[in-house]
Amino acid sequence: MQPKSIVVIFILSAALAIGVRCQKEKIQSTEDIAIPPNVIVLLADDLGYGDLSIYGSQSIETPNIDSLARLGMRFSSFYAGSAVCSPSRACLLTGKFPLRFDIRRHFTDEEEHLPTSATTISEILGRAGYFTAHIGKWHLGGLRPKDYKARNLGQKANPGPLQHGFDHSLTSIEGAPIRPDLINKRQLYRQGGKYMVRNDQRAKENSGHWTEIKVDEAIEVIDMSTKAQKPFFLNLWFDVPHTPYEPAPEPHYSKYKRLGVQGDQLKFRSMVSHLDANIGRLIRHLKGKGIFENTLILFTSDNGPAYEGSPGPFRGGKTDLHEGGIRVPMFAVWKNKIPQNSHSFNTIHMADLLPTVCDAVNIKIEDSLNLDGKSQWNVFTDNEGYTLREPLFWQMDLYKHFQNQGPKPKPFSTSVVIEGKWKMLADSINPVELFNLQQDHRELYNLLGSEPEIERSLSGKLEDFLQAERNRSGFLESN
Repeated sequence: MQPKSIVVIFILSAALAIGVRCQKEKIQSTEDIAIPPNVIVLLADDLGYGDLSIYGSQSIETPNIDSLARLGMRFSSFYAGSAVCSPSRACLLTGKFPLRFDIRRHFTDEEEHLPTSATTISEILGRAGYFTAHIGKWHLGGLRPKDYKARNLGQKANPGPLQHGFDHSLTSIEGAPIRPDLINKRQLYRQGGKYMVRNDQRAKENSGHWTEIKVDEAIEVIDMSTKAQKPFFLNLWFDVPHTPYEPAPEPHYSKYKRLGVQGDQLKFRSMVSHLDANIGRLIRHLKGKGIFENTLILFTSDNGPAYEGSPGPFRGGKTDLHEGGIRVPMFAVWKNKIPQNSHSFNTIHMADLLPTVCDAVNIKIEDSLNLDGKSQWNVFTDNEGYTLREPLFWQMDLYKHFQNQGPKPKPFSTSVVIEGKWKMLADSINPVELFNLQQDHRELYNLLGSEPEIERSLSGKLEDFLQAERNRSGFLESN
């Protein structure tokens, strides 16, 4: 990427921050911050609770991620927005449960997309003067060749990252035939750099590894932001360790091969170690620039583990609404703000990240946004005891094909409500399982039938939630 092109983007983004960008919701900054903190969201794809050594993995070494996590707070009860990809990503960007947009499964790269009527964290931070960049996987629509080509011609098209408030983006082309072909040939990571889109233009082919290209681009954004004296919001979404399983560059592949690991498990472990090394490279750059201490970093995964990954002590995995499919690793780091090497048992949801970040950087969000997430900044900074919260909800289309090891847990469920220690899974609104997560986090003992008052209360709340109004414009705007 040419430095001049990013400079132009900064000039344009400054103008947008002054008032060119249309404000869809009332969002205002509160007290001025002398040096606004930078914000980085690191999102892995299909990384399970048990796939990091700091979360208990005895199979994969992740020293860089472990070291970073020890500089902040780790969460043992953090929940993704869904057990599959696209709903979680919509949740993270909007601070709302995916059901608000009727997103109940991963997108097929056809006409589904996150509607432009949704207010995103990138828009909120952009209006507050941040330079906002999305790098990596998107999977929320608008990145097919016909979409970005139509946008360049001023024609109607599904929205992509730029249309959701990002000043800069680098993604892979999403949609048939390119992405499915790369996945089928197991070349997504080694050849992905040849099929990129930068700011709605086909990017120059790059022979590098897709994971490394993302971090290279992130470093460029960081450098330009620092030079321009603008705080940045970097949304860095990795594809790793999502399939296809490919051998990662050395020394990561040979390290596990020497241990006798074989097949896809060998490739999977090397991919996670390679991700770890590149996150380490990013953090070293932040420290070298002298901005690490004024950067809020969040790390998590979009859902539980797929085929070769580990859910840790939990039941289930990707495509399943038991704990293994939705409880994922998450930690937050900001030196001198978040206690180092701390741990929280508080229940946190992916929808909480948007309001928590805004609270951390001193941006007030108007109630009219109607977020499902609640700021957890007091938990991040003080971790004082248990925080009682409103019920959390999930709904997902039924995936009978289980994307993890062994058979999919039965009975099947398509919706979940968690309130306090109680978790109820339902087939639509019909309860099928009830668990006391304080005593049974592995979901071994179904208490359905033994707690009638709890069941009635949770069933009523779940039914009300499922009947709530949904914004389906993401499925209708382009049709």
